[in-house]
Amino acid sequence: MPSALPLGLPSPEDGLLPEQAAVGSAERKLGLYVHIPFCAVRCGYCDFNTYTATELGGGASQDRYAATVSAELDLAGRVLTESGTAARPLSTVFFGGGTPTLLPAEDLASVLRTAVGHWGLAPGAEVTTEANPDSVTPESLAVLAEAGFTRVSFGMQSAVPHVLEVLDRTHSPERVPLAVQWARDAGLRVSLDLIYGTPGESAADWQRSLDAALSYGPDHVSAYALIIEDGTKLAARIRRGQVPDIDDDDHAEKYALAEQAMAAAGLSWYEVSNWARTPEDECRHNLAYWRGDDWWGAGPGAHSHVGGVRWWNVKHPTAYAQRLSTGVSPAAGREILDDDTRYVEDVMLRARLREGLPTSALRPEGRLAVAGLIADSLVDPAAAFGGTITLTASGRLLADAVVRRLLPD
Repeated sequence: MPSALPLGLPSPEDGLLPEQAAVGSAERKLGLYVHIPFCAVRCGYCDFNTYTATELGGGASQDRYAATVSAELDLAGRVLTESGTAARPLSTVFFGGGTPTLLPAEDLASVLRTAVGHWGLAPGAEVTTEANPDSVTPESLAVLAEAGFTRVSFGMQSAVPHVLEVLDRTHSPERVPLAVQWARDAGLRVSLDLIYGTPGESAADWQRSLDAALSYGPDHVSAYALIIEDGTKLAARIRRGQVPDIDDDDHAEKYALAEQAMAAAGLSWYEVSNWARTPEDECRHNLAYWRGDDWWGAGPGAHSHVGGVRWWNVKHPTAYAQRLSTGVSPAAGREILDDDTRYVEDVMLRARLREGLPTSALRPEGRLAVAGLIADSLVDPAAAFGGTITLTASGRLLADAVVRRLLPD
C-alpha cells in the first residue's frame, strides 16, 4: 500500500456505494484487509503508509487503535448492507502494515472478533497477520491462534546481516527460525517474505538467504525484487552514491536462483513472486485481489474494492480517527471502474497466476499476440492451445512485458 493516495471522485460522508457494487455480489467472495500503520523503525526502502510514533493523538494512538479500526468495521457492516450487497461470510482476513504485531495480540484478536461479529467466517477461512520476527513471542502467537488466526507471514527479507542493515531491518537472522518454530507450536501456518536485489547483495548472499529460509520448512514463500521508491531513505542514499543502484540483470539472475531453489525444496509457483508447498498453502487473500473478488480495506490509507467500485481512506491516522469519531466515513475518494479499465486490470493480474488467463477473456488484439508470445517461449504452448495463457519461467521474468503485448496500445 504505497503512501501516496490517487486522485478520484469524492466519496460520500455516509460511505454508501453506487448500485454497481451490489450487482453479482452473491457470486463473489468477500475478504477483509486491516491496516496496522505502526512500525518500530521505518525501513529505508519502505514507501508504505506507516508511522513510528507510539502517540499520534486521539484514537490514532497505538493503545486505542483497535477500538478505532473496529469502529470502521461497524461502519463497513452498515455500508455493505445498506448498499444492497449480498450477505457473505469472510473468506479471508489479512492484517498488514506496518507491523501488526506491534499491537498486543489481544488487540488484534479483538478486531477479528468485531469482524466475525459482522460477517462471520466461511468454513476453512484463512486469517493471516504479518509480523516481524522480533515482534512475536510464543505467548502472543498462541493468543492469535486461539482467537482464530490460521497463518503468520514473517518479514524475513534476508539471512545476511549486511543486507538487513542496508534495508534497516531490526531483527537478527537467528531470530527467524525461533519465530517460525513458535508459530508452528501454536498451530499456525508459516509464510516467509524475502527481498532480492538489495544494493550490495551478491548472488551468494541471495543463495544463502534462500537456503536459510527453505531450511525452516515454510509452507509459503514470497520473493520480491527490491523497488526503489522516490522519497525513501534508500533512494536518497543511492542518489548520493552511498550504495549502488539496483540492476535489472541482477534481479533476473536472482529470480532464476529463487525458482530453482523453491522447486528443489518442493514449493511450486502459483503467482510470479509467490511459491507454496501445496495448493492449500497458497495465500488465498492475495489470490482474491488477483482474481477481482470483493474486499473491504480498513485503516488509514487502506484501499477497498467491491463490484468494480474502488475507494481509499484518508492517509493520516489522526485524520482517520477523527472522521470515525464523528460518524463520517474515512474514505478520501473513489473511482468506478469502466469496462476498459476492468479488462486491463483483469489481464494484468490473472496473467501472473499459474492458473492462467483464458484466451477467451482476451480481446481480438490480445489473442493475436499469443502466437508471438509462444514463439518467444514466454507462454506455455500446450496451455495456450488448450485455451489458457500460462507463463513459462522466462515469461515470469518478463511478466510486465508479456502483459503489455496482450493489451491494446
